[in-house]
Amino acid sequence: MPVEFISATHTTDATEATGPGRHFGFDVDYTRRFVRALDDGGFDWTLVAYSSASADAEQIAQFVVNNSERIKPMLAHRPGFVFPTRVAKALATLDRIGRGRLGVHIISGGNDTEQAREGDYLTKAQRYARSEEFITVLRKVWTATGPISHEGEFYRFEDFATEIRPYQDAIPISVGGSSPEAYRVGGRQGDIFGLWGEPLKETAEQIAAVNAVADAAGRPRPRIWVSFRPIVASTDELAWEKAHRILAQVRQTVAARPAGSRYPKPGDGRPANVGSQRLLDVAARGELHDRALWTPLVTATNAAGSSTALVGSYETVAKALLDYVDIGCELLSIRGYDPLADAVEYARYVLPLVRQELARRPVAA
Repeated sequence: MPVEFISATHTTDATEATGPGRHFGFDVDYTRRFVRALDDGGFDWTLVAYSSASADAEQIAQFVVNNSERIKPMLAHRPGFVFPTRVAKALATLDRIGRGRLGVHIISGGNDTEQAREGDYLTKAQRYARSEEFITVLRKVWTATGPISHEGEFYRFEDFATEIRPYQDAIPISVGGSSPEAYRVGGRQGDIFGLWGEPLKETAEQIAAVNAVADAAGRPRPRIWVSFRPIVASTDELAWEKAHRILAQVRQTVAARPAGSRYPKPGDGRPANVGSQRLLDVAARGELHDRALWTPLVTATNAAGSSTALVGSYETVAKALLDYVDIGCELLSIRGYDPLADAVEYARYVLPLVRQELARRPVAA
């Protein structure tokens, strides 16, 4: 399949540089402009993120579909709060509204405190086991030709039937994470597997871990999705000036957060999720890795989500993204610190360079 670009749906213009981040509020007009910019700019996907504090992700995903022509929402969903039969119907319905424009990103949850905000007190290992069973139920519902029953560790039901089927043959299911549990569930169940942007060597090692699980299960290897926060300009020098301005803004904003804020900052202790721990370890080894991977924003935010930047001219960042394509990444996630302006700039200058180079390459047999 071709390399695709994925953004993340911002519902306000707030980021770590100007506020708490993208999980803050819902400005309908801004979100509409953002979605249309992605659609017009040639992005393929946009992540609709989930947090306990954010607007309802399912409704935002439908908003994306209703206000676009081609972009596909990748709807993040946390198992455990809604029964899987209901989720299967909701996703199938949304897939029909969008005529096949939908993927679902299963989030097991790496932070016990965040999970408890909505009443989920399972351990991390239990959450990943529940996610695997949840995915199994989704696929049962989508492919069943009659009533089905299920009895598992976390879910039980009898004689469930629905007339709603996805528009696609199968809604793509994405799994993400950097722990052995994530590799196991993603390798056995994922059509797509999501990673945060680490150096090439570490990223290749994670891909190999996921692929090994898929091979052992006798199923196709997941497509790999890797996420960055590029900082670009017309020249490398201008991009680095911009990067240091953004870093100063982020440090100032994070320092102003009140004690006990749900949004972490340095000094709050090491984060619980493995992905954030890995990013902090990479940052501790140095600020710059490979061609353009820059880590000070990881430290400034205490690795609260995707926080590694690719810094440089449009050409430099395009080449850096192609480095990840060369090790097996097929979905390139890029979003910035001025969401709408950055999305327009990526679409105008970075996406075409990557696609032009890929078009010159011979098609693999």
